[in-house]
Amino acid sequence: MIQFNNVNQETPYQLLKEKYDEAVDAGQKGTEAISISSYNKEISEVDSRYVNLKFISNDEFIFFSNYDSPKASGFISHDQIAVLVYWPSINVQIRMKAKIKRTTDEYNQNYFFNRSEEKNALAISSSQSKPIDSYNQVKENYNKSLKNDDLKKCPEFWGGYSFTPYYFEFWEGHESRLNKREAYEKSDDSWKQLILQP
Repeated sequence: MIQFNNVNQETPYQLLKEKYDEAVDAGQKGTEAISISSYNKEISEVDSRYVNLKFISNDEFIFFSNYDSPKASGFISHDQIAVLVYWPSINVQIRMKAKIKRTTDEYNQNYFFNRSEEKNALAISSSQSKPIDSYNQVKENYNKSLKNDDLKKCPEFWGGYSFTPYYFEFWEGHESRLNKREAYEKSDDSWKQLILQP
C-alpha cells in the first residue's frame, strides 16, 4: 500500500489518488509496485526495474534503495526518469516523467529507525546487485547482520529517492480499443491537459 500524506490538490495528483482508490477497492494486489526506467550516460544504457513506492507526500513520490546499486549510478548520471504503473483490476496505466533526487540523511534515518529489524538487516547486509557465491551466502550475511549490527542506524549507502512528476498520462483500456488517454504536462507552474488519440 502507498501512504498518501497531504496529497497535492492539482488535478493529476487527485486523479491518481482516485484511480488508486478504485484499484484498492477492486482488490488490486501490489498497488505500490512501480516501474522506473533510467538512462546511464556512462555506459549508454537504458534500464528498468520495479520498486515499492512508499509515500506520496504533497507532490513528491518516495521510495528507498541502496545508493551503491546500478539504479543509483543511473540516477546520478542522468536525473530524469520515466515511471510506469499498471493496475489490471481496473485496466488503468499511469505514465509519469520526473526528475529524481535523494532524500536527506535525516529523513532516511527517521524512516529506517521505524522499520522492522528484519528489513533493516537485509538493507545492511546486501551489496545490492553485486555478484555473490551463492544464495546461502546471502542468507548467512543476513543472519550475521541480524545478530551483530545496529539495526536502528541507517547506513550511509542506503536511503530514499524522491521524484516530482512534470508529466502524467492516464490510460484507460476498453474492449472496443477506444482507449482513453488523458495527459497533463507542467509548464510555467501550471498543468496543460491533453487528450491523446488511442
